[in-house]
Amino acid sequence: MIRHFQRKFIVVSTTALVVVLFTIIGSISAIVFTHSQNEVNAILNMLVENDGKLQNNKVPQQPRGFFSSRLTREGMFQYRYFSAQIPANQDPIRVDNQHILTVQPPAIKKLARRVIQRSNKRGVITYRGTRYAYRIKQSQRTTQVVFLDESLLMSEAHEILRVSILLGMIVLVLYTTVLIAFSKRAIKPIIEAEHRQREFITNAGHELKTPLTVISANTEMQELTTGENEWTQSTRDQVTRLTRLINNLISLARIQEQPTLEITSVNISEISQRVADSFKSVAMQNNQKFQVHIQPHLHAQAEESRLEELINILLDNANKYCDPEGVIKLNLRKAKRSKNVVLTISNSYAAGKDVDYNKFFNRFYRADTAHHIQSQSGFGIGLSMAQQIVTQFHGKIRASYQAGLISFVITFRA
Repeated sequence: MIRHFQRKFIVVSTTALVVVLFTIIGSISAIVFTHSQNEVNAILNMLVENDGKLQNNKVPQQPRGFFSSRLTREGMFQYRYFSAQIPANQDPIRVDNQHILTVQPPAIKKLARRVIQRSNKRGVITYRGTRYAYRIKQSQRTTQVVFLDESLLMSEAHEILRVSILLGMIVLVLYTTVLIAFSKRAIKPIIEAEHRQREFITNAGHELKTPLTVISANTEMQELTTGENEWTQSTRDQVTRLTRLINNLISLARIQEQPTLEITSVNISEISQRVADSFKSVAMQNNQKFQVHIQPHLHAQAEESRLEELINILLDNANKYCDPEGVIKLNLRKAKRSKNVVLTISNSYAAGKDVDYNKFFNRFYRADTAHHIQSQSGFGIGLSMAQQIVTQFHGKIRASYQAGLISFVITFRA
């Protein structure tokens, strides 16, 4: 139980941090990339307006705002760009590559022809691993294409993104490490409350057994002197019922106090058959059909005594909540898609259509107190004990309802 709380606390806290880091890194990346793209657009606009040249004494106009670039006159020398003018009268293409060294005139002409064939007048083209943003300006006499090497601008954005991701991962690892180290201290109040609760249940249970024993003995003495009547019978029934409740509470506390078991590979087929054989007489007394289908020679990771207790709890629960003259089923088989073993215990339950099965494993929960007779009524503890045992086996348990049958499905590791 404590380890479950600890793991859940770590998972929830780490997930919250991942969401925060993802939001921060995503926001930073969006801002940086938008800023860089605005700068590229501002330079391209200036190139188009000035026949493919940047005026060093003039800074391009930019929209004011949070995402606006901070261009300066000295900064205009850092940009690498080139242009091509394609005359409408089939004259030779004129190129300008004075502001770039890596792209020669023949390549500029090829790039210009390629982008003109595209439907968009703006976009990005890659040449020898370098991305060039381009802009096309058409007039009656010429078509001008300007290219800007955006690798310098966008590389800064990519570098910021990489650094942000790296720092985020470092923060996540450090946070998780510190959280694991101090998680027990963080959930210490829960641990103490859980321990006090189990201690109280155990102590109160033992204290209550003494007066119950006295009441039972006094009732027997009264029956010896005055004879048995409906009042003494009612007293003995309630003493028996309360004793059963106390024993269940103590058993649940005992299971929770021993979170780890010596798990081994046990023959679950033999154990299930043994428990089923002992339950047949109980089903016959209540006029219930008991159907057993056990695949032989199946093994599961469990502890034998706790496994017997688990199957008894589920069969006892099925007996209490089964419809009159209904059917109880026990099915043990190998999982279809894995090596796991699946145990299913079902019973007829006509009133189970609109029941919230997620609450079945809550302590003291009972779905329908009027569905079964008072002498067989439970306390809502058995399924909580079953879930605790399955958790100790590192298995899974779930409840479902179909075709008038409520089923409890337990998956064991093979």
